[in-house]
Amino acid sequence: MSGVHSMLTSFCPVICTSRMDESRGFYSRLFGFTTAHTTPWYTALVRPGERHHVLALLDHAHPALPESLRTPVRAVRLTLRVEDRAAVWERLAADGAVECGERRHGTIVDPNGVRIDIVTD
Repeated sequence: MSGVHSMLTSFCPVICTSRMDESRGFYSRLFGFTTAHTTPWYTALVRPGERHHVLALLDHAHPALPESLRTPVRAVRLTLRVEDRAAVWERLAADGAVECGERRHGTIVDPNGVRIDIVTD
């Protein structure tokens, strides 16, 4: 197969935030991300393991963004697939996670209002 997918070496969602410290703590505490690089306006978070996961946080007011985009995130939904949702859910429930009515599905919201769905097969 040709195209970009055959050249893709990494994928890193970036959340534009007005709550850098709170967001960094949220993803570190609940999902095991560690800080790989940080400045006052940018944080790269990684979750090491067999499957390497990366998430970045960017100060929504930083001049690296075009002026028209300098707003905190407004609508993002992340889906995290886990092997044992029950075990993960037990940790998340204390932080405000809410059931969505399905046995294999739950939702928690990050400090920016990003909806994170926790699912299992």
